[in-house]
Amino acid sequence: MDDPAHGTAPETAADPVSAWRRLAGGAVLLDGFHALKHAVRFGADVSMALTADRAATLALADELAGDVRDTLAALLSEVPHETYAALVPRPHPTAVAALAVRPSRAGNLERLAHSPRTAPVVVLDHPRNLGNAGAVIRLAAGFGATGVVTTGTLDPWHPTVVRGGAGLHFATAVERLTAGELPPGPVFALDPEGEDIRSLKLPDDALLAFGSERSGLSAELRARADRLVALPMRPQVSSYNLATSVAMTLYHWSATGGAPRAV
Repeated sequence: MDDPAHGTAPETAADPVSAWRRLAGGAVLLDGFHALKHAVRFGADVSMALTADRAATLALADELAGDVRDTLAALLSEVPHETYAALVPRPHPTAVAALAVRPSRAGNLERLAHSPRTAPVVVLDHPRNLGNAGAVIRLAAGFGATGVVTTGTLDPWHPTVVRGGAGLHFATAVERLTAGELPPGPVFALDPEGEDIRSLKLPDDALLAFGSERSGLSAELRARADRLVALPMRPQVSSYNLATSVAMTLYHWSATGGAPRAV
């Protein structure tokens, strides 16, 4: 067995580039040190990890991720920067990339449907922007939401979404469903014509639904809504960014007693 502090994983040590190319097609790309750190921290099955500077990456782990430093050391294989850059769509400043196994759909659906649910599910109805979707997943993980569900064509596990989520897909349940497949629970849909959110207490088992950045809630999702909820907004301001809306809503849920306190 390799020394976790100085060696590389046995499967990839001999030819990490060939191993990467063999695994990449069906794996989740973890783009950058922080995505890898979070994925490992939240139990991801990481198949392999590459870095263009092993010493610098482990120094970063010593500084920012001591809890998973030894695990990272065992996973990381060093390759030339040119090789690393050729294997990823957009090189990350930390020059780190990894491949992980996507969590099973069945397992995620079980987590989403589990009752009693102690934290909301965020529903993004036909989102369009990959970066916004990633930012929402990062927010949801930070607030301890049960999961993030998307409807429509956007793949919430697209590499750009995972990059925007900083690997925190593995800290919450992330799936794409139709409106008819949503897990049970009251649907609180964000809409400018809804009730002021400040007058409501959002239940822990709520589905918090947000319309697309361009066209708002779909007719199908609106028909599923139990309550329409509005965020406070100055007159003549048309809308908030999607991630901002999700952050405000989750903060309201947490501030009215929903979220566990930080320690």
